[in-house]
Amino acid sequence: MKTVGAAKFKQQCLSLLDHLDPEGLVVTKHGKPVARVVPYERGSAPLIGSLKNKIVVNGDLLSTGSVWQANAES
Repeated sequence: MKTVGAAKFKQQCLSLLDHLDPEGLVVTKHGKPVARVVPYERGSAPLIGSLKNKIVVNGDLLSTGSVWQANAES
């Protein structure tokens, strides 16, 4: 877990939040931990259905378009 001093956290807060690791960071004052910042856990619910009416499928989605005769004799 990354450790950052309170003064540096204050100066670079937005940048630190933009690049926050999944394990977060510890903010220290005079070398002693005073806070831990962790990313907010988001569920996948906003993703479900988010592309509805935005994607158009042309043709058969499960086909490669190639015709293959597995049992054909050469």
